[in-house]
Amino acid sequence: MSIENAIRFAAGTFILVSLKLASTFNGASLYDGPTWLWFTAFVGLNLLQSAFTGWCLLETILRKFGMKYNHEIMAERKNNG
Repeated sequence: MSIENAIRFAAGTFILVSLKLASTFNGASLYDGPTWLWFTAFVGLNLLQSAFTGWCLLETILRKFGMKYNHEIMAERKNNG
């Protein structure tokens, strides 16, 4: 597992653990609480799956808007002087 994937895995795990802690200690629930908790769960699950698959929906969307990876930007800077 690469560093990037390990970061995604850790971030996804932290999000899901925080949801569990909120439901356990604060009485928040995915079922009767604010609907934004579902969004948080989606983000956490997406981070976890991207750690294993290497695919992230936001990454795909940002690439379509022309954003580049850091190594691509650094290579361009090196080639342009």
